[in-house]
Amino acid sequence: MATAAIFSSLRRRRSPSLEAFLSPVDLSGLPLVQTLAAISTEIISSFSGTRFSFQRRNARSLIRKIEIFLVLFESLAESRWGSTPSSPSPSSSSSTALLCLKELYLLLYRSKILLDYCAHSSKLWLLLQTQSISGYFHDLNQEISTLLDVFPVNDLNLSDDVREQIELLQSQSRRSRLYIDNNDESLRRTFYSFLDGFEHGEIPNTLALRSFFVEKLGIKDSKSCRSEIEFLEEQIANHDGDVEPTGSVINGFVAITRYSRCLLFGFEEEWRIKNNNNPKKKSKGDGNDGFITVPKDFVCPISLDLMTDPVIISTGQTYDRTSIARWIEEGHCTCPKTGQMLVDSRIVPNRALKNLIVQWCAASGVSYESEFVTDSPTNEGFVSGLPIKAAVEANKATVSILIEYLADGSEAAQTVAAREIRLLAKTGKENREFIAEAGAIPHLRRLLKSENAVAQENSVTAMLNLSIYEKNKSRIMEEEDCLEAIVSVLVSGLTVEAQENAAATLFSLSAVHEYKKRIAMADQCVEALASLLQNGTPRGKKDAVTALYNLSTHPENCSRMIEGGGVSSLVGALKNEGVAEEAAGALALLVRQSLGAEAIGKEESAVTGLMWMMRCGTPRGKENAVAALLELCRRGGAAVAERVLRAPAIAGVLQTLLFTGTKRARRKAASLARVFQRREHAAMRAGGYGFVGDVNGNRDGGNFTTDVSVPMSISISVPVL
Repeated sequence: MATAAIFSSLRRRRSPSLEAFLSPVDLSGLPLVQTLAAISTEIISSFSGTRFSFQRRNARSLIRKIEIFLVLFESLAESRWGSTPSSPSPSSSSSTALLCLKELYLLLYRSKILLDYCAHSSKLWLLLQTQSISGYFHDLNQEISTLLDVFPVNDLNLSDDVREQIELLQSQSRRSRLYIDNNDESLRRTFYSFLDGFEHGEIPNTLALRSFFVEKLGIKDSKSCRSEIEFLEEQIANHDGDVEPTGSVINGFVAITRYSRCLLFGFEEEWRIKNNNNPKKKSKGDGNDGFITVPKDFVCPISLDLMTDPVIISTGQTYDRTSIARWIEEGHCTCPKTGQMLVDSRIVPNRALKNLIVQWCAASGVSYESEFVTDSPTNEGFVSGLPIKAAVEANKATVSILIEYLADGSEAAQTVAAREIRLLAKTGKENREFIAEAGAIPHLRRLLKSENAVAQENSVTAMLNLSIYEKNKSRIMEEEDCLEAIVSVLVSGLTVEAQENAAATLFSLSAVHEYKKRIAMADQCVEALASLLQNGTPRGKKDAVTALYNLSTHPENCSRMIEGGGVSSLVGALKNEGVAEEAAGALALLVRQSLGAEAIGKEESAVTGLMWMMRCGTPRGKENAVAALLELCRRGGAAVAERVLRAPAIAGVLQTLLFTGTKRARRKAASLARVFQRREHAAMRAGGYGFVGDVNGNRDGGNFTTDVSVPMSISISVPVL
């Protein structure tokens, strides 16, 4: 059916109403006729004056058919069909007319959807779907023809004029054939020829590209070209396997369009439009004037930012795609908002909410642009298809143009070029590789020091996306002054997003062990990460804690973590459910060293925070917490061990963990229980409940405590794993 295929690829339109699928059970007689007349009038008034870019003949033919149906409906309404016993009605003549009219109700709604699709969809997408959409029009014509074959024209007492028009329509519908516009098909083949050219290493002629995009398609500026790119990318993101062309081929067309946009239009005009529509962000001291309160239903519960791609998880809660994808990727199996277990990890687009957000943004004058959402490798599968050679070659040609803008362009051109590099760098390792090979990193490093907030944010985010590719990590670290520039953005970036993405970049770079010490030793790096962990947004805290965790895995970074306030911030983060798991993991690493154990032991809230994690944390968080407490008892000294023993309900928590924890958690809990038992026995031999000596049971000159109120008696019957 035409409608189903269209719905599968139509991403930006309002969801179809139920009337598109169900016949009007409660309508008959005159009300049904009046409803059909109203629908027909709406279709004619909406589309008769529309200049369709494609499918012009098919669309005009369908509208003419609906005009004839409107004549029929108006004639029936004038005769009060079905409203009086004296008038011909389904009960007095035949129910066939009523069934046909109800079928017409469905056909009209489907016609409206198809015409709306052709009027408002991307030009390039309509071009690629020329043959399929022509088939949808033909399907409708066939169904109209079938309906007219059984329509009881002679039973309705129609005037001769109306009857003749219906009979003529019936005759025309029988003769209708599949029609594919030759001009549309020629343009489609031209588009494919560009793809074939890139596939064979031949870059299309600039004049040919201008003729195709500007003169024939009417895509005359950078903004409209960008809209075409975004629409095609949405088709990749929501692609159905049985829809042609395939996602990888669409990806090739996206690359060609992006190249043509850079080549034909540049960026200056887009920059002016963007600056006019998006005033500079206010600093915290600027007051509240100019700020808009976002409706709470439009805000992601994880990131607390306006959702740009809302999705629904199995518990029925809605989150922004990037945020929930990262949450699931980190191993969480519960709903962040309700705590319910996730039945599965599938996420479903919440298109109704997205439409509401788009409408609110338009009404509020807020720019709704998905490219300013924080980039994340978890999004990669949603924005790119499998690469084909044509896409790679077209993207390489685009990058060469962008590098020229970065090197010699104006400030505006450099800013937008950095954004384009950023977007390209999040769509596959091939792009990340040749962007770096083309020499983008030195230019992006220079923009990190820009006084333009947008330029700085785009450049640091581009650096983040490039760093995902392993070979680029060394390129970034080896670039002179590049690490220091990234840290500088982290310390004093012009926007919160820039600071957060700088932290994420450091996390990505610190995945290489040999870089961890160098990153930690960078001036103000640990201090800035600690500050972001304490005072940042939820997403900023997540970026900071993961970076600090990576740095903590290097044994030589312990003293730097202590001096820079990293330990204190990690202990404080134990109270924050969103980052507590990673904070406990970092502390479990640092406490393995005596210096780290001593520093953590001095933190007043360390023991209580870790105990809270053992009771209420995630499975991974619980095992990190018990591991940290075990090492505290072993290396932190008698005073710290005593504080652990004094912790409320420690016996019950350990007992629960021994039976319900992960393998590692059970092993660590068993070891911690043995430590307590040895200490308890030693204290009892000394004459009271308390600790004597150090953790290994060595005497300490007779000094011991006798004020521990709860003796430990934990049965360790679980086998050590």
